[in-house]
Amino acid sequence: MMNMGGPSTLPEVHEFLSRLFHDRDLIPLPLQSLIAPWIAKRRTPQIEKQYAAIGGGSPILRWTRHQGQAMIPLLDELSPETAPHKAYVAFRYARPYTEDCMDEMRRDGVTRAVAFTQYPQYSCSTTGSSLNEVWRWATGVKSRPKVGDEDVQMGMPGVEWSVIDRWFAHPGLVEAFARNIETALEHYDPSTRDSVVLLFSAHSLPMSVVNRGDPYVLEVSSTVSAVMHRLGNRNPYRLVWQSQVGPSAWMGPQTNDALKGLARLGKKKVCLVPIAFTSDHIETLFELDHEYAEEAKQLGIDITRAESLNGSPVFARAIADIAAAHLKEVKRTGQHASVQMGLRCPGCKFEHCGKQKEWFANGGR
Repeated sequence: MMNMGGPSTLPEVHEFLSRLFHDRDLIPLPLQSLIAPWIAKRRTPQIEKQYAAIGGGSPILRWTRHQGQAMIPLLDELSPETAPHKAYVAFRYARPYTEDCMDEMRRDGVTRAVAFTQYPQYSCSTTGSSLNEVWRWATGVKSRPKVGDEDVQMGMPGVEWSVIDRWFAHPGLVEAFARNIETALEHYDPSTRDSVVLLFSAHSLPMSVVNRGDPYVLEVSSTVSAVMHRLGNRNPYRLVWQSQVGPSAWMGPQTNDALKGLARLGKKKVCLVPIAFTSDHIETLFELDHEYAEEAKQLGIDITRAESLNGSPVFARAIADIAAAHLKEVKRTGQHASVQMGLRCPGCKFEHCGKQKEWFANGGR
């Protein structure tokens, strides 16, 4: 179960930021090895304050483990021929790192593995980066440094790999989002409930990434459209974007700017919906719940937020269904990766992306 991850404690914040800003798949910077440590050091005090405000760390590891544990018995039931199953967590920037996950898999003697992105919508910056990291560690492109006479294992030879790379319109995902929105809308009087503006908020992307052909914006839009169809298209809605960093152009409008615009237009009832996140973390608990909610209240907006998927049993069933269907499809067709994953962005200039996609398409061989 691959995701960005988050620091579970305040002392982990600096290392989290350092890994994040060193990742060229996520944030390509000139002189990255020199600039990334400086940015991480400069931003650490501010980000530590944000994590302190939400309880001293990110709950994303706890929720990912919970979701994995809820999925496994359902998956064993849906796909008994491939049981028993086990869920592993591989975070990109926080423990357990991808290499930690693979150490655990080696100890367990795993010979069949599914790289299951926990980003429903595909982006080269998120799912792509995680898959690149799996490829590097599984093939031995990256390995742990040898200490003394220690025997360092290189890669994961003999393991058959396949990948679930996107699932943005799965009916179970759509249902889980829709039910949480319906619960949030109960905050409003039934006579005005259908006039509440639904603001679907997703992490933004730099326009440089969008313009090279990244599919994320299209897939997030597709999720929103499917959710609104399930809700009967009763409420006005917009898709907005959050978490812009730096001065370059990003997808807009930004969530806080949208709130200001709605207040100016007299729309004073708003429900925020995190639509690209499968559990709570800093961007929901601090950015949405602290920063944007406080700003909305100052603007006179009656604001609420749909709960993240977290412990939703509907969501647990959805990811079990996705995994079971994937295992059956691989066995039926012999195809270890989707057709869409095999297509690189038209503007992609990262050769390792092509190598990673070919490796997964060949079952990790």
